[in-house]
Amino acid sequence: TDRTAAEEEISGPLAGLEPVAVMPARRSEQKLWDEYVGRWHPLGYKKPFGAHQRYFVTVGDGRRLGCLLFAASAWSLKTRDEWIGWSARRRAEALHLVVNQTRFLLFPWVRVKNLASRALGLAARRLGEDWERRYGYRPVLLETFVDPALYAGSCYRAANWTCLGLTKGRGRQDRHKVGLSSPRLVFVLPQRPDWREVLLGEGGGHGQAE
Repeated sequence: TDRTAAEEEISGPLAGLEPVAVMPARRSEQKLWDEYVGRWHPLGYKKPFGAHQRYFVTVGDGRRLGCLLFAASAWSLKTRDEWIGWSARRRAEALHLVVNQTRFLLFPWVRVKNLASRALGLAARRLGEDWERRYGYRPVLLETFVDPALYAGSCYRAANWTCLGLTKGRGRQDRHKVGLSSPRLVFVLPQRPDWREVLLGEGGGHGQAE
């Protein structure tokens, strides 16, 4: 609809847009968020799987510059699972504490250097509180996938995410090697110092707020 039509280019230094914020999409805004992502994101819109949280990237005058979505993590991911060091049984018990950043979109008319990494940092800092308010617990690890044929993942590196390597090119819920896709870079961002102990069942908090 006209609500998500392209706008005039927004450019210039990041400081000129302050304050930049990442704000949860209100219930009344969720269809608008869906429309923006369906229209402008290369992967389009898909209904979020399981627990999820939508965000808008905004600036002080109320303009929306982009969208983010955090949702349920990939069921089995060799690169991630070996890095964590958990067993299949422990993964089944604690997987809800890993959250996938499944969509990140800055609108194509927004051309502001460093805005992407700034938005990622703001989202990561507030996600735990928002997630706990909505679902009763805090994630301890964030993950995301980047298509290396299209992107280098520079904004994730700048926002202190760690690249673990490439996926095998299987679908996010695939357990039987069907639904193959091209390999993706895996990036992760711990949300608390003892994240590994919690995921391995050795921490006392098990992802709850302290």
